[in-house]
Amino acid sequence: MSSDWDTVSFVISSRYRSVVLRNLVDGPATPSQIAEQSDVGIAHISRALGELRDEGLVELLVSEERRKGRVYGITEDGSAIWETITAESLI
Repeated sequence: MSSDWDTVSFVISSRYRSVVLRNLVDGPATPSQIAEQSDVGIAHISRALGELRDEGLVELLVSEERRKGRVYGITEDGSAIWETITAESLI
């Protein structure tokens, strides 16, 4: 993305991406844990994780081959973006 603000906009333009980042700020989690904690469907969480991963905001913490029990964590970039979102009261 061309700037931090583009990335901030990317995150806040989707409720699901915002929910995922908010959850991962507290520590690594599986898609089903995030879905359960946020009362959002697993399909939405999985799609949001993929989108955030493509942007380098979250990372898969287990091997790519693992299909069940995939654990995701927030990256440094993801944490910085989340700090900007909360500091500016954007959600």
